[in-house]
Amino acid sequence: MTTARQPLPAHLSRAGFTDARRAERLLDELLASMPGDPDAEDLTDALSRVADPDEALLGAVRLVEADPEVGLVLLEAGTARDRVLAVLGGSTALADHLVRHPEHVAVLAQTHPFGRGRALPEPGELTDRLVRAVEGLTDREGMDALRVAYRRELLLIAAADLVSEDPVELLPDVAAALADLACAALEAAVVLARAQTEGQEHCRFSVIGMGKTGGRELNYISDVDVVFLVGPAGEGDDEALAVGSRLATAVMRICSQSTGEGALWQVDAALRPEGKNGPLVRSLESHRGYYQRWASTWEFQALLKARHAAGDEELSREWLDLVQPMVWEASAREGFVENVQSMRRRVEEHVPPAEAPWQLKLGPGGLRDIEFSVQLLQLVHGRTDEELHSGTTLEALTALRDGGYVGRDDAGDLDAAYRFLRVLEHRIQLHRLRRTHLMPSTEADQRRLGRSLGERRDAAASLVQRWRAQQREVRRLHERLFYRPLLAAVAKLTSDEVRLSPEAARVRLSALGFRDPAGAMRHLESLTDGVSRRATIQRHLLPVMLGWFADGADPDAGLLAFRRISDTLGTTHWYLKMLRDEGSAAERLAHVLATSRYAVELLIKAPESVSLLGEATGLRPVSREALGARMLAAAERHDDPQDAFTGIRSVRAKELLRLVLADLVGEIDQPALRSALTELTDELLAAALAVATRAVVGDGQPAASMLIVGVGRLGGRELGYASDADLMFVYEPLEGAEGAAEQASEIIAALRKGLSGNGPDPTLELDASLRPEGKSGPLVRSFESYSVYYQRWSAGWESQALLRARPLAGDDDLAQRFTDLIQPLRWPDDGIDQAAVRDIRRLKARMEGERLPRGADPRTHFKLGLGGLTDVEWVVQLTQLQHAHEHDGLRTTGTLAALNAAVEASLISEEDASVLRRSWTLASRLRDAGVLWRGRPVESVPSDSREAEGVSRILGRPPGHGSELAEEWRRTARRCRHVVEQLLYGGPLHGATVGRLPSSGARPS
Repeated sequence: MTTARQPLPAHLSRAGFTDARRAERLLDELLASMPGDPDAEDLTDALSRVADPDEALLGAVRLVEADPEVGLVLLEAGTARDRVLAVLGGSTALADHLVRHPEHVAVLAQTHPFGRGRALPEPGELTDRLVRAVEGLTDREGMDALRVAYRRELLLIAAADLVSEDPVELLPDVAAALADLACAALEAAVVLARAQTEGQEHCRFSVIGMGKTGGRELNYISDVDVVFLVGPAGEGDDEALAVGSRLATAVMRICSQSTGEGALWQVDAALRPEGKNGPLVRSLESHRGYYQRWASTWEFQALLKARHAAGDEELSREWLDLVQPMVWEASAREGFVENVQSMRRRVEEHVPPAEAPWQLKLGPGGLRDIEFSVQLLQLVHGRTDEELHSGTTLEALTALRDGGYVGRDDAGDLDAAYRFLRVLEHRIQLHRLRRTHLMPSTEADQRRLGRSLGERRDAAASLVQRWRAQQREVRRLHERLFYRPLLAAVAKLTSDEVRLSPEAARVRLSALGFRDPAGAMRHLESLTDGVSRRATIQRHLLPVMLGWFADGADPDAGLLAFRRISDTLGTTHWYLKMLRDEGSAAERLAHVLATSRYAVELLIKAPESVSLLGEATGLRPVSREALGARMLAAAERHDDPQDAFTGIRSVRAKELLRLVLADLVGEIDQPALRSALTELTDELLAAALAVATRAVVGDGQPAASMLIVGVGRLGGRELGYASDADLMFVYEPLEGAEGAAEQASEIIAALRKGLSGNGPDPTLELDASLRPEGKSGPLVRSFESYSVYYQRWSAGWESQALLRARPLAGDDDLAQRFTDLIQPLRWPDDGIDQAAVRDIRRLKARMEGERLPRGADPRTHFKLGLGGLTDVEWVVQLTQLQHAHEHDGLRTTGTLAALNAAVEASLISEEDASVLRRSWTLASRLRDAGVLWRGRPVESVPSDSREAEGVSRILGRPPGHGSELAEEWRRTARRCRHVVEQLLYGGPLHGATVGRLPSSGARPS
């Protein structure tokens, strides 16, 4: 035996070896083991063409050690050697298999292993060979034989894949062969299972392939998704089900269990009815009943890929005939697209954050984006077009293109992207035959992967760059795929654009969540018609924006509002430019318009305020000082009082919209929102008082100092969108002036008139019913009158109301004196006695029966219901009245601030406080969300499912969770009410109706 001259290490490095010195030693060892006169340069050149020359060389050394005859295959250049080296350089797992079974090298060395002109096997051939391999065998011997036969066929498929000049083009055939091989293994497993299962002759049994197995697009290593079917063979259903369950269990064990020859893959039956909680096998009738009554939308989507895999083919056909018509009716279900998209989001949410950037399958721009898009379009249009009834992604994509449902260019780009990503996935899995969908992060693995796809110069970096570009392209296509054809159906686009028929466009819009698809078509036509700059930009924007509208709770309202705003602003120089160029502005606008009628009403009145979405600080609340300055400037620009009021209300409208937009897109938290809404109202009232005073006094001398005191939620700095402004009005005559009372009344009348009625902002309701004597007392009182009243006539409830009194506009000296006046009333030096406590309890109990609106449910009313806002506030206020003289922290007008202070003072446990805090916060947020969604106040969780879904979306919940809101609130309120009864009433009201006092034996609070 002659050893040919070895190439120098430098030459080995140029050939692709990463460790040239090690390669030189291994090559020397290999050449010494080979017969004849091997050509070192020729062998090195052959090794340089594989994915990993180092691994291929090491594998060759090991293989020749295991069987010296392999050296004959490696000696001669040609197809046989190329196939062996390609496998050794592409898969360490298959290299290990060849070392364990060197006889399979001869299989690889066959010139035409599947027959002349065929690169891959036929399904029937695979089944025949694997079944023959296990016939007459049982138990471990049969399982080992199945594994060896399976890997023999896997070697041939992998070799054909790895030596292919165009693996991307070959991808569909490779994936189909891998699926057929899995079905062949399942068939052999059924044979083995029947051989060891008593009574098997009484049971018809078949295996349905699901997922990628069913779609004939399987990976090299993957769970094999199945559904098991049984039927009686002359005996009753019960016997068949029992035997079928044993057969199914045996098939799963035969494929999944590890033996001396390893394992095949996991058999996953989780796509069966009821998933892992359901029986492993079912009869046809049981399947029929389940899919007709109970199946979720995603289950019909899963059935799209179902096909016969193994066992009784006639039984499988009966089942397919049963379920397949149901698949194509699924898109008619209410909320179909929302349910499908919700499932997609749930899958994405389960991807660990550290994995997301490297996900080939589940990450943005990954395989699931393509598969999801294709399946959704199939289900939407497959009801009326049988050409779309394919379980294979690329076949379905071609059918969608040919049917005019997807643009030709988009379909071509998506086809290429899918093939490329699947080839990446295949090569990654093939290396170690491990189930993974992650792009490798090490340079060495990326280099090997790049070389396997033909990259040679800087293979790792080139591959990653190519992959990232493909990701971006898939994401772009994913966003365009549904909506670009819709525009083509209404707009005059270029002749190469796909044109959906009007009916197909309406079907797609309806499936995507538009309740009025005909109206949506009219809006699209209006927005995109013509050759103007506006129409051109909107044709580019709308494919993406339509997707964002469809993701919202009310796509129709979103599209209509966008049309109305665009009709007003479309000819301006900045509006469409902002949407096109300013990052997330267009997405935010679409989200707002499809989510909030309240925001839409504000925007329609002042459409130029859309610019807030494009400004870097546009959604940041302005300071109180800036608010005051803007309102005073707006008022001073007008001599006419009514115009001045309109000016300050316009400032309020813009600033309110700023807060609404920030709230809807998640740029402001709830405490900050309540504070900002309060400051906005404070400054509005201050400016309104200045305008009203100017209107009444004119050039004359004022007769009185004025003060506006906020109470209720305004006084507590806790305003929401639905809150009234609870106020008290105070004046004090100026020395020597006459007519102070009349002038003060005129000023407040002018203020109320100026802020009432239609205007640029939502009307702020001014409520003065908490003033002395309530609605029976004078609207405006002098400071002296307040002083006398509080000293002589004040009732207990008035002291309670004063707990949240806060001067907010007017004369500073009068504000301080008024504050000093009410301090002893709301924070008495010795607290309140037990008689006062009983009066408060009695009043609260009576109010529970009297103040609740007729027909309102006390279990669901946010404000006055059991466990609602009032319950929490009364607990806190009673604590303040009793203990504020001892604990300075309780001397605050804010409910949550006082509650926190009560916890710090050990007056309320943190456990109880957290329950109260949760209820108060949730009720406040639900009220605000109701206003944002409906555009008007909401006092309980909407009973209409669509309305509840809209409120749920504003709360930031995922789509499809609106039905949970009512129970969430009832549960929260029940827990809160339990705490309230302990802390306010001294114990539970056992069997009490609303309004009944607790028993005299109740524990005092």
